Amino acid sequence: QVQLVESGGGLVQTGGSLRLSCAASGVTKSIVAMGWYRQAPGKQRELVAGISSGGSTDYKDSVEGRFTISRDNAKNTLFLQMNSLRPEDTAVYYCYLDYLDVNLKRYWGQGTQVTVSS
Repeated sequence: QVQLVESGGGLVQTGGSLRLSCAASGVTKSIVAMGWYRQAPGKQRELVAGISSGGSTDYKDSVEGRFTISRDNAKNTLFLQMNSLRPEDTAVYYCYLDYLDVNLKRYWGQGTQVTVSS
């Protein structure tokens, strides 16, 4: 069973930085993609950044140039380096993993809170 465990969230001031990690376990077959979503109170969950198995990355426009997604393939760990944080980045951040077993299935982490104070 694939499990994702996130860490690295917390409280930071505007302009500060945080680094989120997402460790995947139980991975025995192909990872198609991994990435990060976030959900702020009263808002829908939105895609923040994604990275394919080939290393291609994609970012939400508002985080482009401030956030960097990366992946340690050997350790099945995903990272999100977040710089120049803004109050509007405040949300619960969830990592996901798209996994090809018999069918393509998406797994989710439990979420980690990021709070940016003004």
